[in-house]
Amino acid sequence: MKDGFVKVAAASPDLKVAACHYNADRILDQVAELALAGAKIMVFPELAITSYTASDLFLQEALIDQAKEELRRIAKATEGVDALIFIGLPWEHKCKLYNVAAVLNRGNLLGLVPKKHLPNYNEFYELRHFTPAADEIDLTDWQEDQVPFGTNLLFACRELPHLIVSAEICEDLWVPAPPSTSHAEAGATVLVNLSASDEMTGKAAYRRQLLVAHSASTVSAYIYASSGDGESTQDLVFGSHKLIVENGSILAESPRFVNGTLLSEIDVNRLAAERRRISTYPAADRDDYLTLPFSLDLTKTGLTRAFPSAPFVPSDKNLRAKRCEEILTIQAMGLRKRLLHTRAKSAVIGISGGLDSTLALLVTVKAFDLAGLNRENIICVTMPGFGTTDRTYTNACQLTRLLKADLKEVDIKASVSQHFADIGHDIRVHDVTYENSQARERTQILMDIANQTGGLVIGTGDLSELALGWATYNGDHMSMYGVNASIPKTLVRYLVAFYADSCGENALAAILRDILDTPVSPELLPPREGLISQKTEDLVGPYELHDFFLYYMLRAGFPPSKIYRIARISFCDRYDSRTILKWLKTFYRRFFAQQFKRSALPDGPKVGSVALSPRGDLRMPSDACMEVWEKELDLLN
Repeated sequence: MKDGFVKVAAASPDLKVAACHYNADRILDQVAELALAGAKIMVFPELAITSYTASDLFLQEALIDQAKEELRRIAKATEGVDALIFIGLPWEHKCKLYNVAAVLNRGNLLGLVPKKHLPNYNEFYELRHFTPAADEIDLTDWQEDQVPFGTNLLFACRELPHLIVSAEICEDLWVPAPPSTSHAEAGATVLVNLSASDEMTGKAAYRRQLLVAHSASTVSAYIYASSGDGESTQDLVFGSHKLIVENGSILAESPRFVNGTLLSEIDVNRLAAERRRISTYPAADRDDYLTLPFSLDLTKTGLTRAFPSAPFVPSDKNLRAKRCEEILTIQAMGLRKRLLHTRAKSAVIGISGGLDSTLALLVTVKAFDLAGLNRENIICVTMPGFGTTDRTYTNACQLTRLLKADLKEVDIKASVSQHFADIGHDIRVHDVTYENSQARERTQILMDIANQTGGLVIGTGDLSELALGWATYNGDHMSMYGVNASIPKTLVRYLVAFYADSCGENALAAILRDILDTPVSPELLPPREGLISQKTEDLVGPYELHDFFLYYMLRAGFPPSKIYRIARISFCDRYDSRTILKWLKTFYRRFFAQQFKRSALPDGPKVGSVALSPRGDLRMPSDACMEVWEKELDLLN
């Protein structure tokens, strides 16, 4: 359970109606299977010991007594099982019958959670047999002892403080105010549902939506286990539907109509971090709850869940296309507002033939079209310097012409050379002064042209560059509106590719695809044999790694060791551990050292859940020390 990962399981055993001994055997078979797989939380269906469809047999004392006897046998058999186990059965309490979830840990019955909402409509007749749960917590007899009986029970792991589990049963999820909402507000991070949900056309999709939405609204993990084959098919068919969901994302889902088990790993530390981040999430209020401790061995959880190597980019092609269109529109609408508000007569863009300036131009074109402005007032300025190659220069010029924008060329070599002479810098020394002087000269030109034309300078820098500080302060770092400020480099590629695929213009698409194939470079050092000599990723590291680090650091709040762990899984086919660690250290070093640049960041639209604006998402002092993170990084290998 290192890093907050807990392996959990939903199970649907083979059942026979009213065959308690047989059903208990099948439950124990799956417990043994899941224990071998390392599951720490196991959830079985509603009324699994008897089957849900026993109907009026629930009124027979023999069935009730046998179900309790089989629970005793299951408890005895699981004394050596390191897990929290939820099993459904009927339970008599104060001469009333309840539909309950029994909660076992290492052979001990910790408590019983009765179902609160009993459906008595359409195919359901639960009020015929069962009594709804009362609001109060009571005690019920169990062997020579008594155990808590009530809905408001929290099961808290001693060894992992953020692992707090609560239960509800089937219909409890489907009502307007599910008990699990209160459970989450009381501190439960993991919600479990023991269910017997029959199948009808379209019901599975609705059930899935319900689970996803509920886990998201409660910022919880949700484990759902429904009964299946073995229930009576006299009038209904049950589908063995099982899902494991975490904060609105499905981690695992079983095929329907197949009994068996479903496993995944939930991250309770991330859930706790997300609740801390959301200021409107209520503080845990347990006044009406009884907290029951349980123990688990702190073993390392083997991970099977996926951590996408490109977390900013949807893997599904159709979803990615929709997302790209949405992002381009958000960027364009932000710029449109700024243009109209300032009554700008032009937009001025430094066009380099690289990815970032290309995206900025595409967004500006879209903004002008939305505002009903003439594209001829988009002024694209190409500024050849000491590192400019024919390929990028040609692409910049052709792209501008195809988009019907205005093209200006200002060669900066003479002015920068004069600047070197003024400050006494040897032009043969290709150091940081040599590079940054070109970037600052270009920014001055853009600002002055904007003044001449009554326009705004459109920033081209992206989120990844801002995170790493890969921008010249008061050079390309500065603009009047940064349209790419919350777009990571990995996403920039997909946005440009989407435009190429959807623009319907062959010549434009061809230029965009050649730009996509061009190495990322600031082109501040002289080319070698006409080719780009300065490749950004050779200097600061692969952007796909840095974007991964950025996402899980800021969005998920992961510490360096946890990021390193999941990065080795996600990039196992591309980078070895040594390489990942090298660039992870680079990321943290640069992220902390370069905050002063982000503190002076121009305005720009937020498009996703990770942004670095000092006025919005990241309120970080420029003098913050990385000592805490550095110590952890130094321990990694």
